[in-house]
Amino acid sequence: MIPKLLNKRVQPWVLAMAAGLSAAVCTAPARADHDHAGGESHAPAAKATTAKPAAFVDVQGAWVRATVPGQSGTGGFMSLRSPTAALQLVGFSTPVAGTAELHEMTMDGNVMRMRPVDGLDLPAGQTVELKPGGHHLMLMALKRPLTAGSTVPLVLRFKTPDGKLLEQKVAVPVRSAAPAGA
Repeated sequence: MIPKLLNKRVQPWVLAMAAGLSAAVCTAPARADHDHAGGESHAPAAKATTAKPAAFVDVQGAWVRATVPGQSGTGGFMSLRSPTAALQLVGFSTPVAGTAELHEMTMDGNVMRMRPVDGLDLPAGQTVELKPGGHHLMLMALKRPLTAGSTVPLVLRFKTPDGKLLEQKVAVPVRSAAPAGA
């Protein structure tokens, strides 16, 4: 996605927000005026600035369930709120899992079933819960055990109503049980 954006004239802060980056953003140098002899410019160059892009979604109470030796999958849970615009959570990625899917749990008679879903709507200003027994992030084919007290990096992927994809990085703590109040 970023290489496609680089071919277009895009303000640096737009590129950083679209990529969900928290790296430094540099402004373009001021354009030189060559009105005087020698062609030198006395216009000062713009200074590089550091900016952390605003989050698209408020993430609260995030956690990933710790694993036991030999366990190949686990769940991730959190509250998501898009403060200003309707979005859809369409997926996520993490370097700790070979497969990362958005799932839901439903009751089928007396049997609880889990299945992947394509997306989860986040209405503007409303909190949507990803919790045990409901919608959640499923981390499968784990590359290492996840121990309580560590963190898992995630990249959440959102889609706007007009089809643009947005990414937001989140560092999620690993816990043995849900945090108090979750």
